[in-house]
Amino acid sequence: MEQAEATEPKKKSGTVMLIAAIAVLTLVGGGGGWVIGSMLAPKIKAVEDANKAAEAEAAKAAGAHGEGKAEEGLPHIATEANGIVQLEPITTNLAYPSENWIRLEVALLFNGAPDVKIAEDVHQDILAYLRTVSLQQIEGPRGFQYLKDDIQERVDLRSEGRVSKVMFRTFVIE
Repeated sequence: MEQAEATEPKKKSGTVMLIAAIAVLTLVGGGGGWVIGSMLAPKIKAVEDANKAAEAEAAKAAGAHGEGKAEEGLPHIATEANGIVQLEPITTNLAYPSENWIRLEVALLFNGAPDVKIAEDVHQDILAYLRTVSLQQIEGPRGFQYLKDDIQERVDLRSEGRVSKVMFRTFVIE
């Protein structure tokens, strides 16, 4: 009988220790999250402020030059006057399986005046690259990100830095 009574307090103390351990781990996790959040929050705010400032400057510049004024409710259209060249849609079959087709529409943002010759070269280079890609390589979000990175790298090499950004407008695999 004495043994049964002696084991009961140990069970209670084990439960209390488990609850205390969980509470301590929760506090440590919360504190760590707070520290990381306070370190990242100023950086995020600075990036947001810089983006707002850049948008304000772009709107001011577009208003001062009289360019890019969209009619009420209509978005700005990508034109060569804005430094953006939309390439013709690229439609080709994939390397494997060759029954699958890909259609891609991209626009190029040039640093300075757009160059149509470079845009045509980039278009052909992207087309040639897409013919070497398999479906497994571009499957899922990671595959799409790799595709975007590969195309951006090819555009950077082909344009010798004259194109600052490749913007994907549509991406369809059939």
